[in-house]
Amino acid sequence: MPDYSAIDNSQLINFIFYPRDDFSDCQGNCFDISVPVAKDVEVSCRLYYRDQAWPTILYFHGNGEVVSDYDGISMLYLKEGINLLVADYRGYGASTGLPALNNLAPDANAILAAVREELARRDFSGRLWIMGRSLGSLSAIELALRHGDTFGGLIIESGFASILSITLHLGLPMPEGIDPGVILEESLAMVRQITIPALIIHGEQDNLVPVGEAHQLHEQIGSSQKELLVIPEADHNDIMFTGIERYFEAIKRFVVH
Repeated sequence: MPDYSAIDNSQLINFIFYPRDDFSDCQGNCFDISVPVAKDVEVSCRLYYRDQAWPTILYFHGNGEVVSDYDGISMLYLKEGINLLVADYRGYGASTGLPALNNLAPDANAILAAVREELARRDFSGRLWIMGRSLGSLSAIELALRHGDTFGGLIIESGFASILSITLHLGLPMPEGIDPGVILEESLAMVRQITIPALIIHGEQDNLVPVGEAHQLHEQIGSSQKELLVIPEADHNDIMFTGIERYFEAIKRFVVH
């Protein structure tokens, strides 16, 4: 992942992360995993499941969400025969520490290692998949590139290759020492090296992350097996429910076959 130190040390970081400490107790078929990512810093994850033989999606959510927000949404995945494992970021939900762009990659790698160990310990035998929504696409792309053999495929929803293309689109102030063109090219270079199957889902009317980002990801990703689903009339935060049948039909076809 590109070096985002200049952003992490600027006011721009306050427009990228919106941490909340909301956290609900685990109810029903789920359990929490607390992953140490640095000294005195742990990141919380939650696995919603019904069958250890089902495929499991390791899911990185958007910048204003927390794991507990998926207590209800997870039922839609379980209905399709897919376990859902949602990861938080530092400072979100029950996680400690402060969020930063430069922590996303090392934290994602630590989360993956802990998740694989826990799934093996609990005798989960289904294939693991990786998914990122919005900001979560950065963590998902990192893992798809570094650990492609681990996953059956990559799903990006309402995502992008580089956070800078979104900050520029929104007209946010760029800190000194940042060359957006260089970081965008470094980000696209990562995308081009991904070779696992990919499904990209985006809302046609997304005003926060323009649909052009999805077209760019689909064009640039190195996967030979790739699909782009653009959901008509869907915006950034209503995409799942605006096109719920097409959304889950595509995910089920991609993951469960």
